[in-house]
Amino acid sequence: MLSTLFCSCKKNELMPYTSMDNLYLKYLDKDGRQDTTTISYSFAYNPGLAKDTLWIPVIVTGPRLAQSRQFVLQVVDSLTTALKDIHYEPLKPTYTLPADSATLRIPLILKNTDETLANRSVSIGIRAVAGGQFQADLPLTLRTKKFIFSSRLERPAWWNFWQSQLGEYGRIKHQLFLIATGTIDLVDLSKPNAYLEIPRTLYHIDNFRVFLKDPANWIARNPAKGYVLVKKSTVDEFEFYAASSPTKRFTLKYFALVNNYFFIDENGKQIII
Repeated sequence: MLSTLFCSCKKNELMPYTSMDNLYLKYLDKDGRQDTTTISYSFAYNPGLAKDTLWIPVIVTGPRLAQSRQFVLQVVDSLTTALKDIHYEPLKPTYTLPADSATLRIPLILKNTDETLANRSVSIGIRAVAGGQFQADLPLTLRTKKFIFSSRLERPAWWNFWQSQLGEYGRIKHQLFLIATGTIDLVDLSKPNAYLEIPRTLYHIDNFRVFLKDPANWIARNPAKGYVLVKKSTVDEFEFYAASSPTKRFTLKYFALVNNYFFIDENGKQIII
C-alpha cells in the first residue's frame, strides 16, 4: 500500500507560460482605480500652440521579455468626430515596446489649426487592439480612452469676483487675458485666505489693461512669446496672432472718434476694462 501511495504522489510538472500577453491604457482616478471617464483638453489656455501632445500610458499585463515587441493602437470610429490630419496626426500602424519593458507612453498629437474649434468640441477614441505580439482579451473599458478637445473657453467662476475690474465676460477677452498675463486664474475671493492673493490678482489685471492699450509694446517686451501685429492692407486694422498659429487671429480696429485702437470681441464690441 505504501509503495502504491508513493508512486501515485509524483510531483506534477509545471507547464511553461505560453499565453499571448495583453495590454491596457492605464488611467487611474484619485482612489487608484481604473478611470473610465473622458479626458477633456482645451487649446484655449495655450492659444499660441499650433499643436500639442497628450501622452497615452500603455501597460503590459504579462511578464517582461528580453526582446522588443510590436503592438497596435487604433482610432475608434464610433467614438471619434475629429478629422485625421485636420484635428490630429494619424497614429502609426504599429508601436514598439522596448526589450525588458512593461510600460510605454504613446504620443497623441492634437492640432489647433481649425478655427471652428473655438465654437465646438471634437472627440477621438483610442483603443488597444490585437496585433503584433499582443492579444485583445481585456475588457474594452481597460483598452479604450476617449478624448474631447477644442480651443473653446468657458466663463471661469473667479470672473464673477473681478467683473468690476474686467467688465463683461467674453471668450476673446478671456483669451487675450490668458496671453497677456500668463496665468489661467485669478483669486477666488470665497476661498480661505483669499486676501493674500489679491495683490497678485491686481497685478495681473493691470498688466492686462496695459496690454490692451498698447499690444505693440507688449510684443516688444515679450519676444519669446512669439506674437506679431500685422496691419491689414485695405482697412485701418491690425491682426494680432502667434506666429506659430497664424490661423488664430485677433482684430485690433481703429476708432477715429477717440483716436485709438481697440481689440474686437466675438460680438463686434470693443474690449475695454
